[in-house]
Amino acid sequence: MVDPVTDIGGASAPLSTLALPAEARDWFAMLKPRVITLVVFTGFVGLLLAPGPLHPVLALAAVLCIAVGAGAAGAVNMWYDRDIDAIMRRTAKRPIPGGRIAAGEALGFGVTLGVASVIVMGLATNWAAAGLLALSILFYVFVYTMWLKRRTPQNIVIGGAAGAFPPVIGWAAVTGSVDVMPLLLFAIIFFWTPPHFWALSLYACEDYERAGVPMLPVTSGARATRQHVVYYTIALVVVSLLPWVLGYAGPVYGVSAIGLGVWFMIAALRLLWDKQDSAGVSLTRDAPARWTFRVSLVYLFALFTMLALDHLLPVPHLG
Repeated sequence: MVDPVTDIGGASAPLSTLALPAEARDWFAMLKPRVITLVVFTGFVGLLLAPGPLHPVLALAAVLCIAVGAGAAGAVNMWYDRDIDAIMRRTAKRPIPGGRIAAGEALGFGVTLGVASVIVMGLATNWAAAGLLALSILFYVFVYTMWLKRRTPQNIVIGGAAGAFPPVIGWAAVTGSVDVMPLLLFAIIFFWTPPHFWALSLYACEDYERAGVPMLPVTSGARATRQHVVYYTIALVVVSLLPWVLGYAGPVYGVSAIGLGVWFMIAALRLLWDKQDSAGVSLTRDAPARWTFRVSLVYLFALFTMLALDHLLPVPHLG
């Protein structure tokens, strides 16, 4: 649900939607389909790791509700941010600033989907999971979008919590509660979000400055942002090892987490050592920033994939 992924590639719709009629593509784009991919995957892994059975049909319903809830939050975000979306080059062609969907219709669309996703989650699984889904939607809309995004360079740090909810929701859909393991998954995504998004913001800085969004490169400069990417990457690597260290994951995950962490750390250090002029502007056209952004995406998908494989393989661990 968090903007780091939704902003990938700007306003263009994913290739999978190109076969849809034009109007359907616009409504689908309102859901920010790119972020749904990551949300669905991490939510599914949380559901998979949870102890206890869940009927496959109900599991599918739970994952679908997580996806629809994330899309609903994205639609409301587009409604609220329509003014700055029209200013930023990457988002100017989105359906609302592009004039293809009315703002009021977009808001109604998002609210309806959000309410429906929560109700269906409660009926299909349990109301603890539904409550967490509602909390994630409300947090993204009111805390991140309406409060933090335009007010503080820490917007993505605090607001990034919204994108960390899916594995917790998936776990709760099975168990009806929250345990240590889903909180560790939450922490991994929480610490992953800042370096992921700040890498993007380094080469999209002009857009944010033009729109008056106080992203870290705008308020503190490129050098400070690169340093913060390294700091948070170090924290992420440490946190990513906790499921293994605490016995909730086995050696398959542990070795993978170390290898992936080293890879991400190398990318972050390359970003820190990027050649810059006296103002901190990249002399390499932000190539290391773009590379770090891509590495961060592969990193999270790969890390959660190894969590799932580790769980499915017959290797003893506490989880």
